[in-house]
Amino acid sequence: MMTHQKIKSVGGQAVIEGVMMRSPGNWTVAVRDQKGEIHLLREKLTEMPRVLKLPLIRGVIALFQALGLGIRAIEFSAGKAYEEESGESMSKFSMTLTIAVAIGLGIGLFILLPLYATKLVGLAFHSVSASSFLFNFVDGIIRVLIFLCYVLAIGMWKEMARIFMYHGAEHKVIHAYERGMELTLENVRQYSPLHPRCGTSFLMIVMVVSILVFSFIPQQWPFVYKFLSRLLLIPLIAGSSFELLKLSAKWDHHPVMHFMIMPGLMLQRLTTREPDDAQLEVALSAMVEVLKLEEGNA
Repeated sequence: MMTHQKIKSVGGQAVIEGVMMRSPGNWTVAVRDQKGEIHLLREKLTEMPRVLKLPLIRGVIALFQALGLGIRAIEFSAGKAYEEESGESMSKFSMTLTIAVAIGLGIGLFILLPLYATKLVGLAFHSVSASSFLFNFVDGIIRVLIFLCYVLAIGMWKEMARIFMYHGAEHKVIHAYERGMELTLENVRQYSPLHPRCGTSFLMIVMVVSILVFSFIPQQWPFVYKFLSRLLLIPLIAGSSFELLKLSAKWDHHPVMHFMIMPGLMLQRLTTREPDDAQLEVALSAMVEVLKLEEGNA
């Protein structure tokens, strides 16, 4: 396996029977099909103007870029992983419909349902409906509980459990890379499947930040206005959470910061599994390819 020069940062995402890796200028997806062969998708990223790299703004851009790349990575992985079973790749319509349903489900479960449940709690307890902070604190707690139940539920699904294993493989390979280790199976096995700079930890930060941001929404606003304002404030919350995530990753060994990132790491125990060697090989393939592109050797 290759040795490498240190790139500024590499992140990743687990997909269906595979892993996506992203460097500052490139991204790759490695997927194993039903025959055991690994397929690769490799592309360069569009260079962003400097103004889009400013604090807060870069977090919003990163969110939408991650969504776009994630959708393309899942589309590629689904096509390769299920091609043997169905005889053809998933259609564009099927993928679009699946993504639309997922987005709608996310808004319903994690924004609309907690808001409505908190409204009902406010009817029973006047102190909740009278205080903006208390209302949004309860809203945040309900959101976290719904998220935990959701993760526990999907974790019992066999296919999702395998994605969680690929999630762990992604983290192990990134750990090895960040420590300057040669990218071999023997080296990556030793590392933890948990990583402080992870999307799961990001979601936990988002939930905490949302409590603070939503507390500025006037309590006397109608329910519909509260719901719509939550949707409009998502970019601000995402940008702030992104900066906190980068800060936590940079200072993860500091005792205070380590204490603050512990909830995110604990949550990752639900979204990661210990991978097998075959899954580590896929994650390694994705990492090796993105490093080749970044170093100009591909």
